[in-house]
Amino acid sequence: MTAGSLATILILLVFVLGYIGIVLEHIIKVSKSAIGLLIAVFCWVIYLAASGRPLAEDLQELGHHVSSVSQIIFFLMGAMALVELIDSHKGFKIVTDVIHTSSRRRLLWTISLLTFFLSAILDNLTTTILMISLLRKLVKDPKERVSLSCMVVIAANAGGAWTPIGDVTTTMLWIDGQISTFAVMKYLLAPSFISMIVPLLWFSYSSKGNYPNLKENLRDERAEPGAKIVFYLGIGGLVFVPIFKTLTGLPPFMGILLSLGLLWVATDLIHHKFEKRDHLRVPSVLSKIDTSSVLFFLGILLCVDALQTAGILQALAGWLDKTVGNLPLIATLIGIFSAIVDNVPLVAACMGMYSLEQFPMDHSFWLMIAYAAGTGGSLLIIGSAAGVAMMGMEKMDFVTYMKKATIPVLLGFLLGMGSYLVFFY
Repeated sequence: MTAGSLATILILLVFVLGYIGIVLEHIIKVSKSAIGLLIAVFCWVIYLAASGRPLAEDLQELGHHVSSVSQIIFFLMGAMALVELIDSHKGFKIVTDVIHTSSRRRLLWTISLLTFFLSAILDNLTTTILMISLLRKLVKDPKERVSLSCMVVIAANAGGAWTPIGDVTTTMLWIDGQISTFAVMKYLLAPSFISMIVPLLWFSYSSKGNYPNLKENLRDERAEPGAKIVFYLGIGGLVFVPIFKTLTGLPPFMGILLSLGLLWVATDLIHHKFEKRDHLRVPSVLSKIDTSSVLFFLGILLCVDALQTAGILQALAGWLDKTVGNLPLIATLIGIFSAIVDNVPLVAACMGMYSLEQFPMDHSFWLMIAYAAGTGGSLLIIGSAAGVAMMGMEKMDFVTYMKKATIPVLLGFLLGMGSYLVFFY
């Protein structure tokens, strides 16, 4: 056995063992972020030790990957800061104030549609946390929230799939050049909406009657000073990022940093005279960013880059082409797999397996990957960050979600993919 083949086996072993640890995070009680960082370093150490090339060349290759990954990390940190700043001002109350119904069915539709479109502007994880927090204030009985909570996850994942800033996976594909802003919105809005509307119709059938005291439950929250200004500037800043990229040609992270800088100036001007408002200023908000998730993305993306550099992903792509050979089927399987394993490394692996020379920007394959990875995670509660967040907040178990949501989600997922193939493929 050659040193190269031994290194390949060791890299695969480290990755598989690490991935099992990530999937079993809640059982082994070790953070997936810690595991992601460790396997990234170990994979690169093994590769560098056995590559046989000059160290300077390998370090240059590593630097290239770090540069690419850093763009995603900076973008995520900026977007998280903007959303956290809005939330700290209770700015999202502007959105939740539109709810004026006590009907179970109307509330289900209102929450689902609101989540779907809000997720497209923010992201699926943030929107899920926001909407679940709202539901806990609206509907006090946890048993009454099961269908609503399931639909929040489904709608958040579906909404995040059709814009470049709605889901980490679409953001990755957008930043790396696989998809463009207008193409992903044009081609994936309808399939994503179908993947959401089918489960919504399913749940609507059994949603009858009214919720008691619904309106009174929302009256206890007051917005902070400057909430409206921060809300509109923050949402405008997020929406402006794709426009900024189109106008200047600069990477998306530059646009998000511009938006964050402008909002930072605005909040400093609003609050600098008041000592008791320090919690509303950016330095305080930055401490609330989910740094653990950011480090997980850093680790897992660098790990996948090591697999790509070692030639493992290219070999896997060749095997899939020979064994499956059908692009829609490959994308569909990736969507189903994303319900079992995290969609971030799956999409990162696809980006490493298939080049832009093979499938150029806005090729149907990339659009199908964006749709499948974004919506397929709703099949199981552990299949997406939104599902895991809801599980933690609502204490919903794996089996309850599966019994309630898996079948309608699968129907919606397949019909959505079918609609793309019929109208756009």
